[in-house]
Amino acid sequence: MSHVDLHLHLLPGVDDGPEDEAASLTHAARLAEDGVHEATVTPHVGHPWFQYDLFSIPSRVRQLQAALDDAGIDVRLQPGGEIYPPAATRLTAAELDVIAHGPPGARWVLLEVPFAGIDEAYLDGCASIRSHGFQLLIGHPERAHGFLAGGFALLREELEAGALLQVNVCSLMGRQGPEAHAGAIRLVREGLASVLGSDGHGGDRGHTLAAGTFAARAAGASPGYARRLTQANPRLLLEHGIPAIDADSRRTAHAGL
Repeated sequence: MSHVDLHLHLLPGVDDGPEDEAASLTHAARLAEDGVHEATVTPHVGHPWFQYDLFSIPSRVRQLQAALDDAGIDVRLQPGGEIYPPAATRLTAAELDVIAHGPPGARWVLLEVPFAGIDEAYLDGCASIRSHGFQLLIGHPERAHGFLAGGFALLREELEAGALLQVNVCSLMGRQGPEAHAGAIRLVREGLASVLGSDGHGGDRGHTLAAGTFAARAAGASPGYARRLTQANPRLLLEHGIPAIDADSRRTAHAGL
């Protein structure tokens, strides 16, 4: 079973990922060599620094997929997006659907945490997305300032509502500073992470999800859990999604993750 990356910046010329198609192909070739053969492409969505038409993401992904196929690079792409937290309350259901994954009734989107720290405004964004009928995969929560000092506690209700956590491989590898490293280790060691993502951008952030298995094992994960974080769980989310659950059901719907 190959690795499945749910957090990857690979589209050329839209954000702080590859500048052009050649750079995208270089990073995609590295993915294939490392056994990452499926990925969602997640450009920043709603970020003031990166201006492009959100509705163009699927066509841009198709164009990049055609280039990969022509180059013989064995990576299958799906359109997605990484939602900038302040934009969460502004996005419409139609916009969210463009970057969502999973079948009807279990559609989900990737929402990153604010680096300055998790606060009530972030939780309002989570609630807004759920009000449109979408569930949440919370991207790299360990990178939020003060995560272990109180930020994680603020996410408890989101987890009880069905949200899942995606931890960055680079955080587990210690490349995002000691606070993110400690947070990532705790989430993996305590079995609170559902998936790992590379958050790869190419260039000097050219690591791939393949490094996640080793990083998770170093953090104390069992061999089986380390594999699930990069292979079985992300594939399960793509195929079956994250169903909405009420407060009484809590997280029993995802006991198998």
